[in-house]
Amino acid sequence: MIVDQSDWRAPIADKSSLKILHIIGTADPRSGGPIEGIIRSSEALIKLGHSRWIATLDHPEDPWLEDFPLPVYPLGTVPAETRKRFDRIPWVHYGYTPKLVPWLSGNVGNFDVVIVNGLWNYSATGASRVLPHLGIPYFVFTHGMLDPWFRKKRPVKTALKQASWWFNEGPLLKHANGVLFTCEEERVLARNAFWPYRVKEFVVGYGTSDVTGDPGAQVATFRERVPALGGRKFLLFLSRIHPKKGCDLLVDAFAKIASFAPDLDLVIAGPDHADWVGELKQRAATAGIDHRIHWPGMLEGERKWGAFHGCEAFVLPSHQENFGIVVAEALACGKPVLITNKVNIWREIEEDRAGLVAADDPAGIFSLLREYLSLSPDEQQNMGRAGRQTFLKRFNIEQNVLTLLDVFRAGFSHGRP
Repeated sequence: MIVDQSDWRAPIADKSSLKILHIIGTADPRSGGPIEGIIRSSEALIKLGHSRWIATLDHPEDPWLEDFPLPVYPLGTVPAETRKRFDRIPWVHYGYTPKLVPWLSGNVGNFDVVIVNGLWNYSATGASRVLPHLGIPYFVFTHGMLDPWFRKKRPVKTALKQASWWFNEGPLLKHANGVLFTCEEERVLARNAFWPYRVKEFVVGYGTSDVTGDPGAQVATFRERVPALGGRKFLLFLSRIHPKKGCDLLVDAFAKIASFAPDLDLVIAGPDHADWVGELKQRAATAGIDHRIHWPGMLEGERKWGAFHGCEAFVLPSHQENFGIVVAEALACGKPVLITNKVNIWREIEEDRAGLVAADDPAGIFSLLREYLSLSPDEQQNMGRAGRQTFLKRFNIEQNVLTLLDVFRAGFSHGRP
């Protein structure tokens, strides 16, 4: 829902509630976990009497805003199609818009608390120009963007980020009432990612809403989307299709175990952000397993839940994953999760025996699939039941929201560094 831009003032809520503003690069659901987390946690916040708005770098005509479930202030000046066409131009890729800083300066005072989501785009830069100089409490949710994996993978880009840190991200985090992390692993990995590193750390958890609806009907809706799958059993990958996610390792590992599990297929679902699907399909064809891998694209709503409910296990072979909200969704559906030790909640999964964990290399992903297939049906079902309990204990968004509100109180009382 786009807020009428002729009236930038946030509606006045009851004084017993918090008016929360989120600043984020985009509300596009294809962008992954951060916006999905905002949507899901908003449902829990509303139940508690709080309200939430979002300021983005999106253009008002961007298609995903039309039915967006929360009030959005789209401050961008370049439509999505144009941005995609000229994405290699630095300021287009960065999301620069002249509207952000003036809007924040004039309207942040209408809110009780502000959360900046993510780093290294103009939403964080614009926030750094305004928020440290006002009296409004604000927090920064890094969403894994301080993970050292990026330093190793992209050293040149990291040098540019260090320069940006001195003038933009560093001061933004330094003066925040708190910097938020989804888990302990992320918090530790982020320390001293850039210099100087002066932040007030809080681990708030992350997760998703519990699953609703009729699982049988949801599975049927999903299988209608993938007719070639028929009634066959399948493993599920559901995330952005990107080299960071290790999809090539998954295709290769599945090729190795395919002959030992002739009744098992693989579904790789998600938006193709890197124009990579063609290469992956060719990889599968070369291995002779292309007829057993299915590519339904991005799944949402009932189809997404049908994919989770219908799969034997969920696989996420990522090289870097801050949290992996899709892992929490699989656990909510009572499915075993097969992940790498680069998914930051791997310790919790291993401790609760809710899945299997391995290294993010060819041998590791092969061992994940082989070990899972070596389990008896009872052992697989027990792992799924343990996963459901892990979700309820650790990753239910309603509990995470209560933690976030406690962090707000702590951040308010301690003030800024």
